[in-house]
Amino acid sequence: MKTHVMSFSLFIIFTLLLPGSGVQAVDITLSGPTTAQVYFSPNGGCTDAVLRAISRARSEILIQAYSFHSPSLAQAMIIAHRRGVKVELIMDKSERQEGLTPPTEMANAGIPVYLDGVHAIANNRIIIIDQKTILTGSFNFNTASEQMNAENLLILEAEELAMTYRDNWLKHLKHAEPF
Repeated sequence: MKTHVMSFSLFIIFTLLLPGSGVQAVDITLSGPTTAQVYFSPNGGCTDAVLRAISRARSEILIQAYSFHSPSLAQAMIIAHRRGVKVELIMDKSERQEGLTPPTEMANAGIPVYLDGVHAIANNRIIIIDQKTILTGSFNFNTASEQMNAENLLILEAEELAMTYRDNWLKHLKHAEPF
């Protein structure tokens, strides 16, 4: 694991595809230092990094994921929820499944779980923690991504950027349906 502290301002353009609005660019100039951690799988510690980030959450964890099949991450979310952290999950509509899945366990524990059915695929892998930390990358929240796949996880500490991700998460929540 390598941690990089960037003491310069970053100019970042994110393209967000929103239904009915075409492509939108969000320009963000980050002020102050930004901390970044990068992990690569297989067996690069991505799951452990996500678990550590979840354990440090104090007020809010917002997840936006194509799928969510990691029992250990689901249990960490349930523990965070039980200690008073607001936890909510939005997944792709294809994740409506029967049986005891990690999202079902989370919903049974009182965590709001939603399905995003507006898009062809809601192909996100984002966790926003305490409105200041973003976890993103290709890393899917499942065992295969840690043990077999070539994936990446980027953890950024940047409040301005986290708020942009949170605003986008809230836009998707408006059209998501309960699990």
